[in-house]
Amino acid sequence: MKLIRVLSVFSILTVLAGVAYVGQQSDTSGVKMADAATKFLATLTPEQKTKATFDVDHKERLNWFFTPRQDANKKTTRKGLPLEEMSQDQRAAALALVRAGTSQEGYKKATTIMSLEAILRELEKGGAMVRDPNWYFFTIFGEPSKTGKWGWRVEGHHLALNFLIDGGRVVSATPAFFGANPATVKAGPRKGLRTLPEAEDIARELFKSLDEDQKKAALQSKAHPEVQENKAAPSPGDPTGLAGAKMNEMQKQLLMKLIESYAVRLPEDVATAEIEAVKKDGIDSVHFAYFGGTEPGQAYTYRIHGPGFVAEFLNVQADSAKNPANHIHSAWRHIKGDFGVGN
Repeated sequence: MKLIRVLSVFSILTVLAGVAYVGQQSDTSGVKMADAATKFLATLTPEQKTKATFDVDHKERLNWFFTPRQDANKKTTRKGLPLEEMSQDQRAAALALVRAGTSQEGYKKATTIMSLEAILRELEKGGAMVRDPNWYFFTIFGEPSKTGKWGWRVEGHHLALNFLIDGGRVVSATPAFFGANPATVKAGPRKGLRTLPEAEDIARELFKSLDEDQKKAALQSKAHPEVQENKAAPSPGDPTGLAGAKMNEMQKQLLMKLIESYAVRLPEDVATAEIEAVKKDGIDSVHFAYFGGTEPGQAYTYRIHGPGFVAEFLNVQADSAKNPANHIHSAWRHIKGDFGVGN
């Protein structure tokens, strides 16, 4: 029954936030975020605001984590205000802010990731880690404004969204991390659910489309390292793998489709800007590197590395029911630095 109630709350809030979004389509995402953040803060008590707010230039803005964060007593060590300490109206306002920071599909993925914590709780039954769909934490940096500089984030297990807005324009929307455990729900009422299917299917299709020489260039001898959390900039090193310049037109289209599957998790205007930046540099300059198998249950990783961005993907861990390679980490990051620090 608890799982059903959790899913019902997220379903209702998804509909409500979607309705609100339709009426705001003429605004930029930065303006929508300012409106949503202002409304969210207006619902909070003074004590809650103390937890939820920092100065825009506070060092905390550069701290980010997608892994569980708790102490030996299972108390959270994250900053920000969690959903568990909010009323129903406050939660609705918080999730409306998430809606302003994502596309329709991105919002669905974000809230699905949150809801997967209920499945993990059932699978792990009192395990070492706290699994709670309400352990997602909201933080506002500075004063939400359509003219000034401010930022916000939401983060918890397998979800980390970070934004810097200045003059009503989104200056930075990275790091943007989406993960899923289980990647494919294997049993229960949500059996068959896949949170991030595009990130899996398009990449495997692209790798399978390569000829033998192309595969030799793309295939890596070892798995890519884990996404680096709590760093203001990624450290991908030099590009490895197969360059877009060595692909045929169909393969280039698949590569761009894969890139777009990461960018379109973000609001439409932000995603458009990210994709246009990729196109400006040219798909020929983007490298695709792959490690592992191509069938369900086989571990694999890949990296898409362009002059200005890197998309990182790993599916090497078993899920909490011990199904192999059913636990995804994926991130979209900027080479020069996330959080707007490299701008």
